[in-house]
Amino acid sequence: MLKRLVILFAAICLAAVAPSRSFEARAQQQQTPLQEAIAKLPPQEQATLKAYEAARLAFLRRTDQYWHQTELKRKKRKAKLAAGRTVGKADYVTEQPPVYKGPERPAEIMAKLPKPPQPPVAETTEHVPIVDEFRQRAEEVYGFKPDEVEEDDFMISYAMEAIKLGLSRDQVVRLYALETGGMGTHDLQSGYNRRTRHAASTALGYAQLLAANTIEQVRKDGEEFALRLEHRAAEDDVSYGRAETLRAKAAILRRMIADARKVADNWPAHVAYARTPNGIGMHALNLDGDLGPWLQVVKLKGIAEYAAKKGMTGLSGAQLELMNLAGPSNGFEMMHPVGKKMPTSNFFERKGYGRNPVAAGKTGEQLLAKLDEIMDRNVQKERAQRFAQIFDNIGQRIAKQRTQAAAGSWDPLSFIRR
Repeated sequence: MLKRLVILFAAICLAAVAPSRSFEARAQQQQTPLQEAIAKLPPQEQATLKAYEAARLAFLRRTDQYWHQTELKRKKRKAKLAAGRTVGKADYVTEQPPVYKGPERPAEIMAKLPKPPQPPVAETTEHVPIVDEFRQRAEEVYGFKPDEVEEDDFMISYAMEAIKLGLSRDQVVRLYALETGGMGTHDLQSGYNRRTRHAASTALGYAQLLAANTIEQVRKDGEEFALRLEHRAAEDDVSYGRAETLRAKAAILRRMIADARKVADNWPAHVAYARTPNGIGMHALNLDGDLGPWLQVVKLKGIAEYAAKKGMTGLSGAQLELMNLAGPSNGFEMMHPVGKKMPTSNFFERKGYGRNPVAAGKTGEQLLAKLDEIMDRNVQKERAQRFAQIFDNIGQRIAKQRTQAAAGSWDPLSFIRR
């Protein structure tokens, strides 16, 4: 019994470190000091420990089985959708992920036992670069230093880009309110802890673009904006110094475009490249007053265009965010008559599901309602209100200029088409 108890304990302790490796093989490596400690426990405490660890191990196995089945169904479902076939309830996992309901962790007993071994270096959590590293790599690799502007100026540029591309105030401000809590700045990084200098992911800015998203957008749409920078530099009202800055920025952007186009055009390849110095450096574009607003707004516009091709127009802020959060295809599927009734685990990979507690334990339609609820609350916060005011001011300016230009040919939107 004692040997089995040792193995169970080690299995639970090490499951979070490397669940794919043999529990018993790892336990054998650690059992000597652990066996001694367990042997000293009173029989009742040994029994309590055994009951807890058996329950936890069974739970972990059920969870692994659940996610294996979920991934299989997702893969088959995606293939059906790609072939233009209809999917139904049977194509989804209909139950929520397992929830542990066994005995509570016996903390007092655990305190008497050796601490779990530290994971080997190769198995530690993957490094997530932070904003300072984005800046550092951008300068080292590309000689690029973002022109970081005041928050109001960034919001103004962001709103102008959004209006030009046909996105509404409510779509953009409500998404901003959810992604940043209604108080975020343009350099906000997901889960960043000032004390530890660690972040949850590379998600950055008002729309929380991942580094892989940046590579994707630079690869696809970068040349368009390089041309815009050059056109702006050639306008009469631009000073010589500013024009030189814009041209230099366009040249750097083209170097990034060339690098991004060497990467295979698929998400796993973009994710892998986002871990390289070049990919990390590209992500600093989101911090730039000229490029950051465009980069993020174009991403949102792409989501709206995807939905429009599927027959859904006039997305609400929550619908736009659902597709931004889970990815366009997964988000759209969660609004499908069948998909909206299914657990959200069908639409997230296991790690992504764990990183998004807002989605846990919900169906697609419940998640959409939750996003709306959070947005309703966060749009009342100071910076979200300021962002909405900026949109309104620009809208009023456009309306006024349209009235003044009604009899002429002047384009009242010219000030945002630069």
